Amino acid sequence: MNRKQLIKKYIEFFKSKDHKEIPNTSLIPENDPTVLFTTAGMHPLVPYLLGQQHPQGKRLVNVQKCIRTGDINEVGNTTHHTFFEMLGNWSLGDYFKKDAIKFSFEFLTKVLEIPIEKLAVTVFKGDKDAQKDEESAKIWESLGIPKQRIAFLGKEDNWWGPAGKTGPCGPDTEMFYWKSNNKPAPKEFNPEDKNWVEIWNDVLMQYNKDEIGNYNPAKQKNIDTGMGVERTIAVLNNLEDNYLTEIWQPIIKQIEKKSKKSYKGNEKTMRIIADHIKSAVFIIADGIPPGNLEQGYIVRRLIRRAIRHGKNLGLTNFTKKIAKPIFKIYDDYKHLQKNKDKILNELEKEEEKFNQTIEQGIKIFNKLTKNKKSLSGKDAFLLYQSYGFPLEITTELANEKSIKVNEKEFYKKQKIHQQLSKTATEGKFKSGLVDNSESTKKLHTATHLLNQALREVLKKPDIFQKGSNITAERLRFDFNFDRKLTSEEKQAVEDLVNKKIQEKLPIICEHKTFEEAKKEDAQGVFEDKYGANVSVYSIGNFSKEICAGPHVKNTSELGTFKIKKEESSSAGVRRIKAILE
Repeated sequence: MNRKQLIKKYIEFFKSKDHKEIPNTSLIPENDPTVLFTTAGMHPLVPYLLGQQHPQGKRLVNVQKCIRTGDINEVGNTTHHTFFEMLGNWSLGDYFKKDAIKFSFEFLTKVLEIPIEKLAVTVFKGDKDAQKDEESAKIWESLGIPKQRIAFLGKEDNWWGPAGKTGPCGPDTEMFYWKSNNKPAPKEFNPEDKNWVEIWNDVLMQYNKDEIGNYNPAKQKNIDTGMGVERTIAVLNNLEDNYLTEIWQPIIKQIEKKSKKSYKGNEKTMRIIADHIKSAVFIIADGIPPGNLEQGYIVRRLIRRAIRHGKNLGLTNFTKKIAKPIFKIYDDYKHLQKNKDKILNELEKEEEKFNQTIEQGIKIFNKLTKNKKSLSGKDAFLLYQSYGFPLEITTELANEKSIKVNEKEFYKKQKIHQQLSKTATEGKFKSGLVDNSESTKKLHTATHLLNQALREVLKKPDIFQKGSNITAERLRFDFNFDRKLTSEEKQAVEDLVNKKIQEKLPIICEHKTFEEAKKEDAQGVFEDKYGANVSVYSIGNFSKEICAGPHVKNTSELGTFKIKKEESSSAGVRRIKAILE
């Protein structure tokens, strides 16, 4: 079975169980400053898991593209990827444990025809916060999974959430597949045995954690499931290495061709190159070029890491060539095809820049080692951190000059840096996947007013949102416009927004078909990201936008709108930073 067949079977199966298919959204979360990328299929659904009504109903299904960089150093083994696709089905206060588990079991054994002898499951063993999940275990037993194949594990393995300090959370039940072709699956399930590979996870959101730390029964119980396409394709084709599947092989073969080396014996290096180039292609396709901040920095890091590993295979000026098969593998992603030239151009530019960086690094290296017999770990890390100069190149150059590098000190410095980076990244999650505080609701509502005010003041009805980032303190709004705003224009925009706030306009949400919303001239960002039904928010007769929320009920709640800064974001795109006082 290939990727497209698996996705089709999954979507069709859940549609037959009254689920509505929802779009595969951008890798860049909309209006969510708490994470850099969409990390799971449930990410765009957070407002609905918290109780907001979804325009498509209570049963949803999709395939979602995701990026996870938290365990980037694990990439290189047979199963880890930074870019992956996640199949998911959701119940928003509709069916719960029994149906969720039954659907999972039916899909695995009937549709994918996985023998029950190759399956095992884990469930939550209970603790002081929440009871043992006997209910799920009994459902699995009733379906034919023997007791010896059901393991009860703690929170670190079988619990999800909350995403922040408070919110929806609950136990999960995970499904495992026996991957070894050399020996049959043992009767007793040992989760520590690496031959058992997790292929699906059903999160059973039955609790809500409050600010005191109590786990209270949730008013709306949800189901959130996730099945990784890459791993499942490997399982279904009896492959123990994900990179041997049709999702990866054209890229691997291209690396073999360009390097004149075999995958066998160079697996780790080739996997890293293939993974990182693929991830970079998808992030650039969603509008993020390599840069020095946030998402752009991740793209740069991925490309440069791929280039460094490419050098180990003797590859030069190769990223563009290695990327080409990706467009064929994922020819069902229209935005990838549409942005192909731009993506390949960005890869080429970044590779040229990095080659210059290496030249610069050699100059700095020569300065640091002049008349010396050793190079401190501190200086080696300076080369790595400030000039993007890899340690392996530093040690190569040092060996040529019989200079010793203090690698122990280097790794010590690197570890401190990684811990600081991890803390900074985790800080992004502190307010939860989506900060639904009153201040963010107000600022989010203000972006709608700002959007319409820009159109009216600048007399350009084709102005639309190119990006938005909202924290509890301020809003950041990007829009298409080709010049700097004058002081008078900025003041006029600010005045118009405040006028609408003072008019005490009601904010009304209506669920409509996408076609109806278009006919009514509701503003939207990307057409292909919407489902058949959408939520349309109207602010009096002033603004009408397709949006997922959250919003306040009346503009009178907003206070006074103030533009703090107006600047260039990128070519043809301006950025406004504003606050509410």
